[in-house]
Amino acid sequence: MNKIIRTSIPLIVAAFAVTPILVIFSSALQPREDLWTHLLQTSLPTLALNTLFLCLGVAIGTGVLGVLLGWIIATCDFPGRRFFSTALLLPMAIPTYVFAFVFLGLFDFSSPLQLLLRDWFGIAPFDVRSIWTVCITMTLALYPYVYVMAKSGFTTQGQRCLEAARTLGRSYFSAFYSVGIPLCRPWIAIGILLVLMETLADFGAVSVFNFDTFTTAVYKAWYGFFSLSTASQLASILVLLALILLNGEQRLRKKMRFTQERSSFQRIPLNGIKAIAACCFCTAIFFIGFIIPVVQLAWWSLGNFTIELSAQYLTFSANTLTLGLVAAGITCLAALSLAYAARFQKTKFTQVVISLSTIGYSLPGTVLAVGIIAPIAYFDNAYIQISTWIIGQPVPPLLQGTILALLIAYAIRFLAAAYGSINSSMQRITPSMDEASALMGITGWKMLSKVHLPQLKTGLFTAALLVLVDVMKEMPITLMTRPFGWDTLAVKIYELTSEGEWERAAIPSVLLILVGLIPVLYINKKTDCA
Repeated sequence: MNKIIRTSIPLIVAAFAVTPILVIFSSALQPREDLWTHLLQTSLPTLALNTLFLCLGVAIGTGVLGVLLGWIIATCDFPGRRFFSTALLLPMAIPTYVFAFVFLGLFDFSSPLQLLLRDWFGIAPFDVRSIWTVCITMTLALYPYVYVMAKSGFTTQGQRCLEAARTLGRSYFSAFYSVGIPLCRPWIAIGILLVLMETLADFGAVSVFNFDTFTTAVYKAWYGFFSLSTASQLASILVLLALILLNGEQRLRKKMRFTQERSSFQRIPLNGIKAIAACCFCTAIFFIGFIIPVVQLAWWSLGNFTIELSAQYLTFSANTLTLGLVAAGITCLAALSLAYAARFQKTKFTQVVISLSTIGYSLPGTVLAVGIIAPIAYFDNAYIQISTWIIGQPVPPLLQGTILALLIAYAIRFLAAAYGSINSSMQRITPSMDEASALMGITGWKMLSKVHLPQLKTGLFTAALLVLVDVMKEMPITLMTRPFGWDTLAVKIYELTSEGEWERAAIPSVLLILVGLIPVLYINKKTDCA
């Protein structure tokens, strides 16, 4: 491939990825004193405390639940272990906002449970919307991030140390506390950091609970007060928090040492009451985290099937699928160019460019939307002024409110997910294969099409699948940057749940969950094979 093309494409990708962040920070460098004084006197302390308590609560909840489940599945042998190894990942397929409205549908004032408690026991109605219920809901939705990391850590690290601790007289729980957790601390910390970034980025679940955080404040500043500058300055706080978390995650990765033990690890066989307790614990989490929400959604869907299901859902599904497929294609092409740059230009400059290009995954969708709309609005204003001056009459905006702006936002947001998968496959293509191809006269684009692409099929497929499903579930970016009238399943869920129509939101939710199950099962199968 031409050297100029290999160099210029990653730079263009990086420029697109960094522009939203620069726009956000540039707004923060020009603060409006009246605005910040008003925010400090009214909503900013509440937003900060709500965001802080939510992050702490979800981090503790997912940490405890994910580590316990990861430890049990990785180190113990009991009836059903192989089934639960996959089943406990399934809540990852349910978007947090779907969890939230199912919870409210089950426990809110007018739910069958509260009606039953009032009729049978005379208990007064009570409100379930609180910081604790938001934490519990998001913990059940996000604990698989910690679980999968902890399971991987317990399976691959320090197995001989655990066996040594057991042979030295340590009990099962003592070995877990004093040996297992310290050895797997980097894996657990990365899982919790991922959870924290998802919590900071969440918009759907907190808006269902009417729980104000920085993310909802950015949305309200834009759509409620039509103030892009206020939204940008609030978003700058979220960018700062996300960058701090990202820096912490990278520091942890530097400290990790991956060692592969070749000896087979004998899991601890559990019998009697211990096996029953492990089985009951995993069953309870699986039922609460997946079966109950899915059964409730299926029940609501059956009840509203003839009323709610109409031709508009074909349009929503087609819009969702179209956006997902096009965004997956664009994102994979950009990720492939970065992977090529990383392979052929191993310089510090290239590493910096790639790091900047993949930073979008750590930013909340609302922040990216604000950072993208601002430069697009500047560009459109300049285009309208110049065009009007040339042709003498006003012209419509070129980018604002178009599918292209939406696709650019998706590509920036999910480029890291695609790059990780494609670059991993690229690492398996040895330099000797390139040298052999060159000796046979196969170079440039021919080498890409005849040698590299066949080797990258699995990585490209995995990357496209991840981006496709993430785009289909993405709510804030779609909500804030979509063209007028271009609704997707996620937007339809938001519109129905914002009006308290939980049951009507069941059909699009079931469709999204079914789609979300595909990558979860596929990736789990590949992980188990590895």
